[in-house]
Amino acid sequence: VQLQAFGGGLVQAGGSLRLSCAASERTFSNSAMGWFRQAPGKEREFVAAISRSGSTILYADSVKGRFTISRDNAKNTVYLQMNSLKPDDTAVYYCAARLPGNWATKRDDYEYAYWGQGTQVTVSS
Repeated sequence: VQLQAFGGGLVQAGGSLRLSCAASERTFSNSAMGWFRQAPGKEREFVAAISRSGSTILYADSVKGRFTISRDNAKNTVYLQMNSLKPDDTAVYYCAARLPGNWATKRDDYEYAYWGQGTQVTVSS
């Protein structure tokens, strides 16, 4: 499975961006998906995750109420709508997929087998 993330960019604090992650295979619809981010000099951290059906969603406390994860299995795509962005949200954002058949949402990056190339999000103050 190949994942391609896009939609990043430069935005002012308080603004919004929508990230998309397109998967190359239909097996995507049989996997839980997640978004992670890594800021310069920091470790990669969990942002959000969504189950195969979309019925279970997890968020990091730092983005809860501001970010929304969703998926469209017909389009093999997962989204991350980011509102009320803060300078602390500046990072490279990665989408990730668990192995097909692994439906449960997870916060740990080692639970994910496939990773996209990352898309840069920069929030100016």
